[in-house]
Amino acid sequence: MTCEQVDGRSHRERMAAGEWYITDDEIAEVQRQRAEVSAAFNACPPADVERRRSLLVGLLGMVGDGVEVRSPVYVDYGSNVTIGAGTFLNYGCQLADVAAIAIGDAVQVGPNVQLLTPIHPLEARARRDRWERAAPIRIGDNVWLGGGVMVLPGVTIGADTVVGAGAVVTRDLPDGVLAVGNPARVVRSLP
Repeated sequence: MTCEQVDGRSHRERMAAGEWYITDDEIAEVQRQRAEVSAAFNACPPADVERRRSLLVGLLGMVGDGVEVRSPVYVDYGSNVTIGAGTFLNYGCQLADVAAIAIGDAVQVGPNVQLLTPIHPLEARARRDRWERAAPIRIGDNVWLGGGVMVLPGVTIGADTVVGAGAVVTRDLPDGVLAVGNPARVVRSLP
């Protein structure tokens, strides 16, 4: 199906199915509402642990025990993000969750990490018309993403893997490896 074709379903239904869609008024309203919850979380003082936890649980799809998320954090919807127990997200994380973002247990996420699920068309007209789709991201248990790492749509990072600062992860990474660079490449296995 090309971006110009529409099959009678709403753009929100098409978005949920990972198909090409346009951000219409319905989707824009959901984004606006979610931005308000995100802003409230980001404005909440770190000392107000209970309120921050309550706001985070209201913002994200699932939050495990012992999760720490430092402000600011940015989401498109939040409801498509799940974070496992004992995970830490440092300052400035961007979770573009048009599709699901699943972060495992005991994951360490450095500052300014970007997990980006949206995909934009290569065709100039379709981009101009603001078509997009998305592919999910999965981060395994006990992964460490160094500062400034960017993970692109559709990528899975295996358990116990370390991704070096500034890497751009364009394809899946297996369990238990060190990956660095742009594009990220595996440089060795980890014990």
